[in-house]
Amino acid sequence: MHTLAVLLIGYALLSVPVIALTHFRPRNYPEQGGSRLAGLVVLGALFALQVCHLLYLEFGYAAVDSVVYRMLLFAVAPAFYLFSRPLLRATEGSRLTDVLHIAPVIGAPWLPFAWALPLAFLLGAGYLLWLARTVHALAAERARFRLELAMLGAVFTIAIAVAVLGVGFPLLEREAFFALYAAAIGGAFLLVNVVLGLAPALSGEVAEVARERYAVSTLGQVDCPAVLARLEQLMREEQLYQHSDLGLPGLAERLELSAHQLSELLNTRLGKSLSRYLREVRVEAARHLLMADPRASVLSVGLSVGFGSQSAFYEAFREITGMTPAKYRGTQAPPPGLTMPD
Repeated sequence: MHTLAVLLIGYALLSVPVIALTHFRPRNYPEQGGSRLAGLVVLGALFALQVCHLLYLEFGYAAVDSVVYRMLLFAVAPAFYLFSRPLLRATEGSRLTDVLHIAPVIGAPWLPFAWALPLAFLLGAGYLLWLARTVHALAAERARFRLELAMLGAVFTIAIAVAVLGVGFPLLEREAFFALYAAAIGGAFLLVNVVLGLAPALSGEVAEVARERYAVSTLGQVDCPAVLARLEQLMREEQLYQHSDLGLPGLAERLELSAHQLSELLNTRLGKSLSRYLREVRVEAARHLLMADPRASVLSVGLSVGFGSQSAFYEAFREITGMTPAKYRGTQAPPPGLTMPD
């Protein structure tokens, strides 16, 4: 168990900067800066916890007995709540009562170690129940989240096991407890990376679903048909899809909408998120280019229509057409109804 724990600690320590730099970019959290900041705090706290576990398990330093470790234990669950609440409940900004979530962190240094661990995990279990109930309320909204939610359910299962583990800390051998806890954190990071790999825009899509369920429409004063016509014009005449960094805020600004309005418009009128819409437009453009210029490489075609990498192009193309770009080009016949311009 010791070796597995150390390996998973290493995996978690490597995952934290990768997730911070790739998933927690501002473009993935338009108008959700507070949620993004709380998510980065969660990553930082888990990183520091794993460093403490590594120092204890591998080098014998009593980092797990420190005041800092106790504060980190109490910081993870509230920070994760502050990260997920705006996404899952379609709320913005902070509340005055949010400061109460910091109180356990402040009080942690004065708690005896024997009490701190069980109390921290009981607190985490309370936040976990809120999270599970809220996610369950959204699960019925979109069937497409089934696989991602199943993965997140596995993360919840790990979190529940950790909560039980923490409450039973006095009954366990000390090193075994910290090895299991460190391995659980590493396993959770593994599952989170799988989820983000399957659905890199998951946070934005979940926020869109939440706004549909809980929020009042933001489109009351918007001429939706005119905006959709303008969107079509931007894609077909100005070919904005060619910009690989095109995101919700930038496109919304071109349409003179807020990011929330554009998100709601795409979901309610087209039944898709912006990421899905752009994938479809880019694949349609790629289909045309593959047939129009047989000498162009598949990679150059994918990059020219806005995909950031060959793997992203292949994945989207196969998802939408059911075949690879090379196989599609081999059909030697343009698809019916193809209307993308030269």
